[in-house]
Amino acid sequence: MIEDNVKKLLKELPEHVELEAAAKTRTAEEIEEAIKAGVHIIGENYIKDVKAVYDKVQSKARWHFIGTISTQKHDILRKKYLELFDMIETIDSFDIAEKIDKKCGEIDKIMPVLIEINSGREPQKSGVMPEGAVDLVKSISKLKNIRIEGLMTMGPRFGDPEDARPYFRETKQIFDELKALDIPNVDIKYLSMGMTNSYKIAIEEGANLVRIGTKIFGERACSLPR
Repeated sequence: MIEDNVKKLLKELPEHVELEAAAKTRTAEEIEEAIKAGVHIIGENYIKDVKAVYDKVQSKARWHFIGTISTQKHDILRKKYLELFDMIETIDSFDIAEKIDKKCGEIDKIMPVLIEINSGREPQKSGVMPEGAVDLVKSISKLKNIRIEGLMTMGPRFGDPEDARPYFRETKQIFDELKALDIPNVDIKYLSMGMTNSYKIAIEEGANLVRIGTKIFGERACSLPR
């Protein structure tokens, strides 16, 4: 099932759009099957999930951290996890960026990151508010061991994916603004938007990286679609 799902998605996605398997709570065997079917990026929300599967997955892939950092900052700041992640997609404050920069300096690593935009302006969710994004990028750009490579947004969760369009569109506008500014030490190229129920709308609005879980792995027990 996973192999078929991945192949269908890869045929469907435009050539410039990368597929990221959102592997929250998935087993090493499921992740392995997705990679062998053609997935090159694995996204994990929790360090505990990474601990459970990383050493068991034999096929090569890029590993992205896509979870909220503030709820597990002590784990994500451990050098052994910073060493294994190829990108962190959820930077939303200078304080967090500075901590990651310091730890990456200790392991001589430049960490590619995305700035998470709270496009829905939801106070209970992580992400920098859209109006603060440019100033945050300018501040973080001065850090030596972090390289900003784009933006990520979740957007509010809707039953009708069409309702997410304005939030994706605003994030794309920020993406374009940052790209035009050509800030030193910033390489704006990834726009990570869209999940299983909204990735088609996200792509129409400019996403070139989509995070898909359920449509690859199937439903999880007692889970909401991602």
